[in-house]
Amino acid sequence: MLKVVGIVGSPRNNGNTEYMVKECLEHISKNDIQVELITLHDKNINFCIGCDGCKSTNKCVIDDDMQELTDKVKEADGVIMSSPVYFGDMTGLAKTFIDRLRPLRNIHAFKYKVCGAISTGGFRNGGQESTIASIHDFFLIQGAIVVGDDRPTAHYGATGVGNTSEDDIAHTTSIHLANRMVDVLKKINE
Repeated sequence: MLKVVGIVGSPRNNGNTEYMVKECLEHISKNDIQVELITLHDKNINFCIGCDGCKSTNKCVIDDDMQELTDKVKEADGVIMSSPVYFGDMTGLAKTFIDRLRPLRNIHAFKYKVCGAISTGGFRNGGQESTIASIHDFFLIQGAIVVGDDRPTAHYGATGVGNTSEDDIAHTTSIHLANRMVDVLKKINE
């Protein structure tokens, strides 16, 4: 069975970003795809120290929650990465998580993963697209298959503003991102 993990890069528990990721995963799960929500706010994730140990072992030398999280990402067929906007980009927590996935690059673990991004902000044009672009950069460097939200909105990914449970655009783009991920996952795994 196919599996998609949704990573919540927000330091808040049950916040607006998490709401959107849950909504996207719920829609994906209706298509016979297993899903798992992974929150980062409750994990012990240290900074990459640039030691290059992972280049020879394909494992990080730091002993924290990233060992388990890296395995979950490695085993998934699809990844949704999310972050609220912090000064025009992703949170430090989200960036630290991404940096620590470096061991997966050596083994081309993202080669056939379908990946999408979700971002939330305090204003409609509050940096969601630049945050998603940074997430997409990570996916592209890892060699992933990057998708945005599907038609008719068809932009970078799912974006929300303010209280996302009351934001129609957040809802619509979350569903469209889910649809696009399902479509591509099923196409490449026929």
